[in-house]
Amino acid sequence: MGLRTAQQYRESLRDGRIVYYKGEKIEDVTTHPDLSVGTNTMAVDFELAENPKYRSLAVIDDPEFGPISRYYYIPKNAEDLLKAHELIITSTTLSDGFIPFSHDIGADVLNAIAITANAMGNKEYIERITNYGKYLKQNDPSLCAAVTDAKGDRSLRPSDSRQTHPDFNLRVVKKDSRGIFVRGAKVHITGAAYCNELFVIPCRSMTEADKDYAVAFAIPTNTKGITQVCRPFKSHITPLEFPNSRPVRIHTDSFIIFDDVFVPWERVFLCGEWRSVATLVYNFALLHRRTGCSYRVPMSEQLVGVAAAIAEYNGVANAPHVKEKMTDLAIYLETLKALCKAACHDFVSYSGIAVPNPVITNIAKYHFAHNYHDVVKTVQDLAGGLVITAPTYKDWQLPELRDKIEKYLGGKAGIPTENRLRMLDLIRRIAAEDREIIALHGEGSPYAERMTIYFETQSVIAECKKLAEELAEIKK
Repeated sequence: MGLRTAQQYRESLRDGRIVYYKGEKIEDVTTHPDLSVGTNTMAVDFELAENPKYRSLAVIDDPEFGPISRYYYIPKNAEDLLKAHELIITSTTLSDGFIPFSHDIGADVLNAIAITANAMGNKEYIERITNYGKYLKQNDPSLCAAVTDAKGDRSLRPSDSRQTHPDFNLRVVKKDSRGIFVRGAKVHITGAAYCNELFVIPCRSMTEADKDYAVAFAIPTNTKGITQVCRPFKSHITPLEFPNSRPVRIHTDSFIIFDDVFVPWERVFLCGEWRSVATLVYNFALLHRRTGCSYRVPMSEQLVGVAAAIAEYNGVANAPHVKEKMTDLAIYLETLKALCKAACHDFVSYSGIAVPNPVITNIAKYHFAHNYHDVVKTVQDLAGGLVITAPTYKDWQLPELRDKIEKYLGGKAGIPTENRLRMLDLIRRIAAEDREIIALHGEGSPYAERMTIYFETQSVIAECKKLAEELAEIKK
């Protein structure tokens, strides 16, 4: 089949999958008023590949399969990583700050599993992941990563008998000649309700006692025994906001239940090899954080943009303290952009796969997440209390109120009051609480990045210590 169109992608979702939303079972995610918005957001990646303007960025010629999604091409060098970085930024920008999620995170798992299989030297797993990679190139499915387990009591190991039941972390409950059966649940899985395939991996290291939980596989989303429950989300511009012709781009996240789901052996990439789980989790986290940093660039550009606009509309853009705040925002944005590119240029190679520099990637993600709340605070500070208390669009429409709102809620001369109110609407949307939580926990919490940075820089710290001792002429 090769590359698919956006319409083919949408049609492929009418496959009997079991999805619940707001207490109702959804028959068709492509026509549901809310879930169709997520579907259309994911479709942006397919539209990008169809568009002549972006085709050379989104598509690459594979010597065996011809044109394929760049996401499913194995990166070999810095140029490949930079192209993928640019593709993520472009698709997220076109999607108004929300990454489409159709291929990128799945490709991160694909490469992480390939690196792990090669590190293990397991020929069977190498063959399986190679064949699955070919399947992705040939069929161009949308592919999500199901990583985070429900966990239960987080102070206990997955296999600890003190857990109230053994299924807080997804595990293998049965094996036969055909494959395995798994049971458990995954949480926070973005876009899963309208993707074609799920890439399932553990989210933590394992001990020998946890070997039943050391499992990784790929499976169609409509497989028997898989049930998804989606969180409510704001999918439309409300009647209380100023109308906007731009389509809303946003995703929901799924709580996914695996009720004794069968997985054929050819789709299993880890099963009981508990020592290799840490390698898999590490490499996925690294690749996923690179993806996260890339799509956070357009999100950060939005925040800088609304801050500059509302400062001008409020008439304070030239105030010294406002210039200081805008300088801080510019430093935040440009540091993130520079770190993302530096991680690609200073790449390392694992099993022939180019991956972004681990230390720089984790610093980039930490920089974004650790400072994000301060950036939002600055935007809120510049906008003022009207972000919360401004009259609604319905109030604006009333003839008896319109002139008064125009008169009293204007800002700088020459800036229409409507423009100011529209910008306040936008700030409410892009500085929303759910974005703040995603910024903090997406791709791992800031402490997870700090841990990785610490362990990855031990040799650097040791070399610096040695240099200091030489300068002090300390002999050992």
